[in-house]
Amino acid sequence: MIDKIVEDVRKDLLDRSELGIKKYGVTLDRNDLDLKDWLQHAYEECLDQANYLKRAIKEIENGGN
Repeated sequence: MIDKIVEDVRKDLLDRSELGIKKYGVTLDRNDLDLKDWLQHAYEECLDQANYLKRAIKEIENGGN
């Protein structure tokens, strides 16, 4: 049995990886960043996610889809 959702996420991960490689010319195997740099990148991504979630919540509260 195959979980369609997991397969969709897997595809999204691969697509995202390809986009990053094209955009930045490196993979996550790069070693020019230290642990703090990786954590900073992750933190900034979380902040972006919080903004997207808040925006979506506001849309629902205002009667949007």
